[in-house]
Amino acid sequence: MTPSLFGTDGIRGQANTYPMTAEVAMKVAMATAVHLNGGTHRHLVVIGKDTRLSGYMLEPALAAGFTAMGMDVVMTGPLPTPAIARLVRSMRADLGVMISASHNPFEDNGIKLFNKDGFKLSDDQEKSIEHLINSDFSTHYAAPQNLGKARRLDDGFGRYIETVKATFPRGLRLDGLKIVVDCANGAAYKVAPIVLWELGAEVIPLGVNPNGMNINEGCGATDPEMMCMAVVEHEADIGIALDGDADRVIICDEKGQIVDGDQILGLIARHWQQQGNLKHDGIVSTVMSNLGLELYLKNLGITLHRTPVGDRHVVEKMRREGFNVGGEQSGHIVLGDHTTTGDGLTAALQVLAVLVSTNKKASDVCQVFSAVPQKLKNIRGIDKSVLQTPAVKAAITDAEQRLNGIGRVLVRPSGTEPLIRIMVECIDNAVLEQVMGELEQAVRREA
Repeated sequence: MTPSLFGTDGIRGQANTYPMTAEVAMKVAMATAVHLNGGTHRHLVVIGKDTRLSGYMLEPALAAGFTAMGMDVVMTGPLPTPAIARLVRSMRADLGVMISASHNPFEDNGIKLFNKDGFKLSDDQEKSIEHLINSDFSTHYAAPQNLGKARRLDDGFGRYIETVKATFPRGLRLDGLKIVVDCANGAAYKVAPIVLWELGAEVIPLGVNPNGMNINEGCGATDPEMMCMAVVEHEADIGIALDGDADRVIICDEKGQIVDGDQILGLIARHWQQQGNLKHDGIVSTVMSNLGLELYLKNLGITLHRTPVGDRHVVEKMRREGFNVGGEQSGHIVLGDHTTTGDGLTAALQVLAVLVSTNKKASDVCQVFSAVPQKLKNIRGIDKSVLQTPAVKAAITDAEQRLNGIGRVLVRPSGTEPLIRIMVECIDNAVLEQVMGELEQAVRREA
C-alpha cells in the first residue's frame, strides 16, 4: 500500500527524495490545478518559500506545473508561512503554496497548500488532490495561447510588515524595550527585525544570515538556547525565537527563562478576556497542552477545548465553534481576529503588548501558571504499526489506568517525521518516570 502523500502539515520529506522531488512537485501543482478547475476567471496562485537550498528546485517545478495548466503564478521569495496565507486573500488568489519544512533541518522540505480564504486545505481536499497525482494530465493541458504566466512579487515583503504591525494595539509603542529576535536563518530573517524596530524597539537580531543550509541549525524556536544567552548577555527585556517558516514562536524572559506555547496561550487568553476580546470564554489547544494550563484557565472561567495534534485541527475547531484564540505547546499560536494560521510574529506582538500596557518585566508577566511535570520522548526509526500491537496497546491502557486523576499519557506517531512520540504528564515525578520507562520499553520491544 502506497503511503499517504499528505501528512499533518502538507507534504514533507527529504529534499530530492520521494516525495520531495521536482517531479512530484510539478504533479502536485497539476493535480491541484485540476482540483481547482472551476469558473471562467483566470486562476492565480501565490508561491512562497523559506530559505532552504532545495526551494530553488521546488519553486520552479511548482510554477511549471501550474502554468502548464493555465494558472498564473506569483512568486514572493522567502516569506513566512502566515504571509502567504495573508497574501492569498489580499491578492484575491485561488491558492497559496508555501515551500517549507517548518522546524525540520535543511535537508527536508515540504509543500503546504492554502485555499482562497487563507486556510489550509481540508483532509478531503488533500485526498482529492492525491487521488489525481498520477492522472493523465494531457487532456487538461492549457492551449498554447492559454498558458499561465509567472512573475515575481516585489512588495510582498512590505505588505506583510504593514499587516503585522497593524495587529499591535493602536496607541502602544515598543520604545524603551530591548528585544532579541532569533529568526532561525529562516523565512522571517528580514521582516521580523524590521517590524520590531519600526514599532520602536531596540533590536538585537540573531539567525539572520541564511545560506540555504543553516535554517534551524542551533537556533530558532526549536533550539532557543542561543536566544536565551543573548538576552542575558545584552540585558534585554525579552527574547523572541521563530522557527524556519515563522509560524511558531518561543519566548524567554529577561532572565533567560523559556516561555513555551502553553504559557503564551494562557497569557493572551487572560489579557484578551480582560480586554473583552476573548470569544465564547474559551480557547483551543491540542492534547499535548499541559494540564496546568487547563487548570489555570478553569480558574479564570475559561474552558480549554482540546483537539488532536496539529495546528490545522486547532484552526478547524476555532472556525467551527467561533473561538478566536488557539494554538499548541510547540508555539503555533493562531489568533483568529488577525490570522488564519500560526503566526509567530503576530503572537509575539500580543505578548509585547501586555508588557507595554502593564509596564512589568517579562518574568512577572509571562509565566502565568505552574506546569504539571511533563516528559516527552521521541523514538526514531520505528514504524507507526507498532502502536497496533497487543503488547503496546496493553502498556498504554495500563499507563492510563495508573495516571487516572493524577496525569495523562499520549503515544502517537509523528505526522511529519519517522518517529513515535510518547508524552507522560503526572503530578508525581516518580510515577512519571516509571510510566515513561515502561512505555518506551514496550514500544522498542515490539519494533
